[in-house]
Amino acid sequence: MSMEMERIEIAALADFWRAAPAGVRDALSLDLQQAGGATCFRSRAIAPALMFRRAVGLGLERPASPQDLDAICQVMDPLGQPWGLAVAPFARPATLADALPPRGFTPGYAWMKFQRRCDAMPPHETDLAVRTLQAEDSAVFANVVGECFGLPALAREWLRVLPGRPRWTCVGAFDGNDAVAVGAAYLDGDVAWLGFGATLPLHRQRGAQNALLALRIDEAAGLGARLAVTETGERLPDKPSGSYRNILRAGFEETYLRRHWLRTPA
Repeated sequence: MSMEMERIEIAALADFWRAAPAGVRDALSLDLQQAGGATCFRSRAIAPALMFRRAVGLGLERPASPQDLDAICQVMDPLGQPWGLAVAPFARPATLADALPPRGFTPGYAWMKFQRRCDAMPPHETDLAVRTLQAEDSAVFANVVGECFGLPALAREWLRVLPGRPRWTCVGAFDGNDAVAVGAAYLDGDVAWLGFGATLPLHRQRGAQNALLALRIDEAAGLGARLAVTETGERLPDKPSGSYRNILRAGFEETYLRRHWLRTPA
């Protein structure tokens, strides 16, 4: 199942990349390439690197070779920006991480991967109204995600494609008529990937994300999903852990920690 957790995340992100409007794609130099057994997500002029410039899947389909690392660097380095390489704990060979520092990679922030069955959710409470978003709610979804992650206007235009897009379910929490939190789920087969969870700072601690996790899982189950997966940054003493706690409260189990390595082209 660990391989499937990587696969569904890559599939969701690849679909998001392919959905970018032509003008956004050109302005942000967005593209998606396969190199060295990895999927390379590329963009210029937008940060952070672990979201918009990263290679994922190395060492999963086959053991990674020095030539694979060379191929990935040849695709990612021309961006001229720092970029990230995801290395799952079951990536092959087991010595893969040892080959990265000599090539200019430095350890970055790790992400914890979680999973849970799409069955009954633990009890949750919120004073907010939650509902599934439709295509006409595209600005609502994009503005909340964009504001929470500090994304520019072009990225928000990109995010607007997700509500109503096939395979995607987007949800929102509302205080009256105002959207204050959102999230999304991507379904492929019987597995759903949950991402884009965001709550405006003034409306945190109101149970929004637990309610939206529950709604996404219910919606995914209704479409045939048996398993939901998600991720967030590893829990460290100097890092905020609200998202981590929400995921655990929603009944997800920690599955594995995926390391990221950062490289800045010379």
